[in-house]
Amino acid sequence: MGKIILTGDRPTGKLHIGHYVGSLRRRVELQNSGEFDEIYIMIADAQALTDNADNPEKVRQNIIEVALDYLACGLDPKKCTLFIQSQIAELTELSFYYMNLVTVSRLQRNPTVKSEIAMRNFETSIPVGFFTYPISQAADITAFKATTVPVGEDQEPMIEQTREIVRKFNSVYGEALIEPDILLPDNKACLRLPGTDGKAKMSKSLGNCIYLSDTEEEVKKKVMSMFTDPNHLQVSDPGEVEGNTVFTYLDAFCKEDDFEKYLPEYKNLDELKDHYRRGGLGDVKVKRFLNSILQAELEPIRKRRKEYEANIPYVFQILKEGSKKAADTAAKTLKDVKDAMKINYFDDLELIEEQAKKYQSQE
Repeated sequence: MGKIILTGDRPTGKLHIGHYVGSLRRRVELQNSGEFDEIYIMIADAQALTDNADNPEKVRQNIIEVALDYLACGLDPKKCTLFIQSQIAELTELSFYYMNLVTVSRLQRNPTVKSEIAMRNFETSIPVGFFTYPISQAADITAFKATTVPVGEDQEPMIEQTREIVRKFNSVYGEALIEPDILLPDNKACLRLPGTDGKAKMSKSLGNCIYLSDTEEEVKKKVMSMFTDPNHLQVSDPGEVEGNTVFTYLDAFCKEDDFEKYLPEYKNLDELKDHYRRGGLGDVKVKRFLNSILQAELEPIRKRRKEYEANIPYVFQILKEGSKKAADTAAKTLKDVKDAMKINYFDDLELIEEQAKKYQSQE
């Protein structure tokens, strides 16, 4: 059995640098590592509709935004399969079968589901599709027999639920599904990058995101207005590094050679942090350093995005071909599942012969 990756994003808006350090950058590294036999990357539009059913145009318009961000970051359709979730009908059928293996109480205990329900104020009126999306996610993962799922730590309960479904299915029907492993970001600062305002989560509605598609001027403006230490009022004041958004971003993006390029008076990030803590280092200087780092990281992404924006029909062709390949793979898994469940009636020649003999003997 080969090593296979399945991962993806909901198309509810353009992707931001939190997505980039949390998953996209790692996906490109994994794609180019040569360690994996197949990599499937899904635009999860069906899952996005579970809490956007009254605004499907939002999801529809953002399909291309996510695809452009994927390609701009360096995901290569020759090395990975980019596809749209709703175009793979087999995923819906697998979800339906898996629903019989999970109880309502188990879904209610899922920490990710609980926090997402609270965040969207769904406590009194939970859409069934949203409530059961851990089951849908299990279908997505198992349809491609993924061995590895790169996600953030907030998704660990979801992957564990998938593993439970796999174990339950295999124990009842026989070994047909693969139990996946989770792959977390190796840089703790990348696990959940805060918004520019210091809020725990980047959100389009809060206006605290730096998007991968932002212009150089937009990025600079957002960096220079970033939340820092509210008590660091003067350059001479000692400053707090922990909880300081600028330093969190530096933890996620900064490399040692960045100091030689942009801030040669410091050897590394530890020296910069020590100076800030004892006072004498202004926020503006640190923000300018961060801006230089982000601009260098984002410039090739912006350039590639412009190239793909000039040929949108080609981008849709990539998604169409990827969806066709993904559907073929999912169809094979669905056949394995139906064979294991013995609901492959027309292909089960033994069943047909057995039933024929049964009724012949009654004559």
